[in-house]
Amino acid sequence: MYAYVGPAELLGRVRPGMEGKPITSPADVRALPQDEPFTYVVGLDGTLRIAPRRSEHVACAGGRNVLAAGEITFDGTAVTEVSNQSTGYCPGAESWAAVADALDRAGLERPDGFTTAFVFRHCPECGELNVVKDEHYVCVFCDTDLADP
Repeated sequence: MYAYVGPAELLGRVRPGMEGKPITSPADVRALPQDEPFTYVVGLDGTLRIAPRRSEHVACAGGRNVLAAGEITFDGTAVTEVSNQSTGYCPGAESWAAVADALDRAGLERPDGFTTAFVFRHCPECGELNVVKDEHYVCVFCDTDLADP
């Protein structure tokens, strides 16, 4: 489970009814515009919810904790790209299991794992959020070593 760790002001903007659209069947995806990726979350109930790409994950989740979050792209009823790219929740690669389960329950074709997986670390020195690239666990803001579990 992932709690929201992003800016408090974004969480403060979340209002009832802002949750993303639940995706529970291929018909839900067929009705979508498919010209760009979507923001997604998997709620604690295991349901995939999506919102326009420029939406905040915390709004898509209705301000609640999630099992997974990132971006997703569809081609028809098949998922062609899916990531864990969410700086609001910073989900680990292990969140793939929740994504796979939600997609399977919705009857959608999917890849065997994230097509792009991100590693997130907060710097213990300056507190800034870092996206780790090329397994270089050093804060880009202050050069402090970042924890590598």
